[in-house]
Amino acid sequence: MAKGIFVVGTDTDVGKTVVTAGLLHVLRSKGHRATYFKGALSGAIEEGNKLIPGDTDLVSQVSGLKEPYENITPYIFKTAISPHLAAQIEDNPIELNIIKAKFEKLKEKYDFIIAEGSGGIICPLINRDEEIYTLGDLIKDLNMSTVVVARGGVGTINHSVLTVKYMESMGIEVKGIIINNYEDNYITKDNIKVIEKLTGISIVGKFKTIDNLDKGNIDNIRTAASRIFNDKSIIEWMEEL
Repeated sequence: MAKGIFVVGTDTDVGKTVVTAGLLHVLRSKGHRATYFKGALSGAIEEGNKLIPGDTDLVSQVSGLKEPYENITPYIFKTAISPHLAAQIEDNPIELNIIKAKFEKLKEKYDFIIAEGSGGIICPLINRDEEIYTLGDLIKDLNMSTVVVARGGVGTINHSVLTVKYMESMGIEVKGIIINNYEDNYITKDNIKVIEKLTGISIVGKFKTIDNLDKGNIDNIRTAASRIFNDKSIIEWMEEL
């Protein structure tokens, strides 16, 4: 039976895609049958008559995953806003049964799935009539535990604790917190201590800023992830799906 973990960011652009790419690389580099999944992505890049989902593309390049993008990212939007609104603007409504069907097929093909969210935990995916279906609802429906990606600097205590407490209120298990863009200074170290004390959740990784990422130097992600994580610890976070 497949196992999985859902990577949740405390905010948009907190670095969860880089961390996700690194985690998947570690698993696949050790020979595990592992894949990526992102139910909906907005802000895709238009190349010719195709939309290229940037997050999915980066994760695939870093990890060597060859799965067609439509299999691992069922909804791809050009407009760089919350998926529920991008779906309305582009007249491509998100259907939950399609996301679940794609996920089920991946469960049959792979042993491990690392899923990534869009925005933060309360990011809406579907907004129809009285119903708002959020990222948290999707995590619950997919029966996944989570790791949280957070910043290390000022403001991260509030963002991190609120994210963890909200997920716990939904019955979502948080396996650990990963600090991205980690800086070895007094402020960051104190933030980590306070976050651990207030949440009771351990910091399971400290990801320093990846140099030259804007130049496409994805080897830096592989090197950093391999230094910080090992495949056994990643698998230990996972639950059966």
